[in-house]
Amino acid sequence: MTPFGLKMREWRRQKNLTQQQQAEFLGVSKAYISALETGARGQPSPVVVDQICVWLGLIWDDAEELKRLANLSHPKPSIDVRSQTAEAVYLANLLAQNINRLSASECQQFIDEIERLTAS
Repeated sequence: MTPFGLKMREWRRQKNLTQQQQAEFLGVSKAYISALETGARGQPSPVVVDQICVWLGLIWDDAEELKRLANLSHPKPSIDVRSQTAEAVYLANLLAQNINRLSASECQQFIDEIERLTAS
């Protein structure tokens, strides 16, 4: 599951809407909607995210949140560290090799710390 898929499913269910209804509105298959929700498909295009926001009736902050989550929901991200420091290369590789060993709460701790360090 991706953060985008989780949030999309949450909002869809809150509005008592089905995957089939969403698929029909977007002109895609129900299987595609399911794959977006579970993370079996990569990031949706910005156009699809905008259409989903319209379908869910999201405005302002909620729409921006879904767009932000879509940008952070690639199920197989890659990190280009070619021009970075040795420490950045080490960090990227260490995380890639150990992400499957971290619990959800441990991941959240890393997220919180990275967001704190990169807040401007």
